Amino acid sequence: MRLIDLSSPVDAEFWEPDPVTHTVLSAAEGAAHMASEMKEHFDLDFPVDTLPGGEFLTMDTLTLTTHTGTHVDAPSHYGTASYGRARHIDEMPLDWFCRPAMVVDVRDVGTGTVGADRLKEEFAKLGRTPEPLDIVLLHTGASAYVGTPRYFTEFAGLDGPAVHYLLDLGVRVIGTDAFSLDAPFTHIIAEYRRTQDPAVLWPAHFAGRDREYCQIERLANLDALPAYGFRLSCFPVKVARAGAGWARAVAMVED
Repeated sequence: MRLIDLSSPVDAEFWEPDPVTHTVLSAAEGAAHMASEMKEHFDLDFPVDTLPGGEFLTMDTLTLTTHTGTHVDAPSHYGTASYGRARHIDEMPLDWFCRPAMVVDVRDVGTGTVGADRLKEEFAKLGRTPEPLDIVLLHTGASAYVGTPRYFTEFAGLDGPAVHYLLDLGVRVIGTDAFSLDAPFTHIIAEYRRTQDPAVLWPAHFAGRDREYCQIERLANLDALPAYGFRLSCFPVKVARAGAGWARAVAMVED
């Protein structure tokens, strides 16, 4: 079995609409901090040179959103649900996140939306339709731009009928290598200005107000996968009462 990392990193050097801050406490600074804590909590004078090399442990402190890097969106992220209380990320069933998966290649679309008819065409080409609880991944090619502003403006997303089509098949987790399962903000706003139709406003996310499902956003390396015949593990971090959780997404491919 081959394990293929499908995760994009959390990197404070990347361009992000919500910048990441990453502060590192060095091992030497960690020793000084630990000595201070020992004095405060145990009234113990603890010279740092007691430690090997005068060092203790490093510490990383980050400020970021739960939508930075590869992450899973929970139903509560989408807004008030019509079906009852929308669950948070720490409440989702684990068996949703370790399932057989399929890749739908829509790189030719460019920037815009993918509809249900296109998904049906791709499944017909593959000779396979997703089974209930299979994970479907949208390969837009956007991961080539990760870390740059283009990553947030040049990709394809699903429209509302496409999401409902997958949910009708029993899919409960839909993924993408793009910033969002919806089309880019720039495309959505342009379409709204052109049509004045509220249905073009973030339809993939708002579909989650009517039906419970999760999205995996900001995946990577989808071009390393077969179209199907692999298993995806993408367990979200258990952030209490949160609308999303970071995930280390890994494909398990049988040789």
